[in-house]
Amino acid sequence: MNPKRLIAAAAMAAALVLTACTTVQTTSPGAVGIDRTQRMSTLVSEAQMREEAMQAYRQIVQQQRQKGALNVDAALTGRVRAITARLIPASTAFRPEARSWSWEVNVFESPEVNAWVMPGGKIGVYSGLVKKLNLTDDEIAAVLGHEIAHALREHARERASEQIGAQVLITGAATVLGAGQAGTDLGNVFYKTFFGLPNSRLHETEADRIGVEIAARAGYDPRAAITLWQKMASQAGGGGGPEFLSTHPSPETRIRDLQVYAERVMPLYQQARR
Repeated sequence: MNPKRLIAAAAMAAALVLTACTTVQTTSPGAVGIDRTQRMSTLVSEAQMREEAMQAYRQIVQQQRQKGALNVDAALTGRVRAITARLIPASTAFRPEARSWSWEVNVFESPEVNAWVMPGGKIGVYSGLVKKLNLTDDEIAAVLGHEIAHALREHARERASEQIGAQVLITGAATVLGAGQAGTDLGNVFYKTFFGLPNSRLHETEADRIGVEIAARAGYDPRAAITLWQKMASQAGGGGGPEFLSTHPSPETRIRDLQVYAERVMPLYQQARR
């Protein structure tokens, strides 16, 4: 294989990726200091992500309604919606236009321990999360603050942009090397293990830090994020693979970081409680 040809092909692929991306700052740094700039592909627009999220959310809500699992527990639904109603204004400290998003909150009756916020503010909370972990309002705020942070930072769009760029580079390199599909598959595994997963952990850490500030600004104790993840670790039984092969930080790493940042935003919590 001609090294010059390989370098030229790689350079062309890299140039294609870079020209199809733009550098953005999705949120203000806040007291927690999240100031990382992000590269977003022009092939995946913010409007497109929100439209796709809205369509997916409608389907999920319809499926849950048909199963009789939509907002079954009126008290729990009211509780989650009340907490969210306080978090949304607080989130504008990071992204003012979030106030005008089409926010929607639904609780799904399911043993699953999960919650998520789609691009544009579509929220799903599974009853198992609250009931199995016996979450306090402060801990629910910690979960929702974390998930709202993902939406504010447009992490889903950033990941999609990243994957598009990686696929262009991997496919181009495999073609030049004559490695075929096997080479492409190997490249995908290599990318996921050494680049994709660490970036995902970065997103999780950003969401943790922004989440505690959102909760604090809304008058919820940011230290509840620590007890939340202690409960999560207990629920998981302390299992899981090595941190470097995980899409999430280890519970120990996460809790140590949350202890630092929860303390940092305590003045915001104390001010909100006055």
